[in-house]
Amino acid sequence: MASRLFTRNTMKTIVLVGGCFDLLHYGHIKFLEEAKSHGDWLVIALESDENVRRMKGNSRPIHSQKQRKEMLEALSVVDEVISLLPMRTDLEYFDFVKKIRPSVIAITQGDPLEGKKEEQTKIVDAELIIIPKIHTPSTSQLAKLLGLE
Repeated sequence: MASRLFTRNTMKTIVLVGGCFDLLHYGHIKFLEEAKSHGDWLVIALESDENVRRMKGNSRPIHSQKQRKEMLEALSVVDEVISLLPMRTDLEYFDFVKKIRPSVIAITQGDPLEGKKEEQTKIVDAELIIIPKIHTPSTSQLAKLLGLE
């Protein structure tokens, strides 16, 4: 059963993406545009500062979760940004996805969590969309170039 967002006589298909989005770059923008093309309402699950530090190291995030949220909300392609609390288990992420009930979960090609995201799509009867990676410097590469790491 596809998940829909109901608003004044319309149904919208929810697309869910997740990530850190610390230093927004061209690859992020193209990913978000492509993800949005698979539905009507793009929701970003934004990682907590604690989780970013755990995944990326003590010098990250460069921008706080609040700042990252504001930057993402300024993008016309983004409909909603949900600031995640620190999560440590797969069950916590699965429970979050169950609450959102997206029709589509979009990931970047090569996402190391692809298997877990595929499991999430099954529990909410969603579709997994794999978006080809844009070959641009990553946030980590940009941080090193700028001397931030």
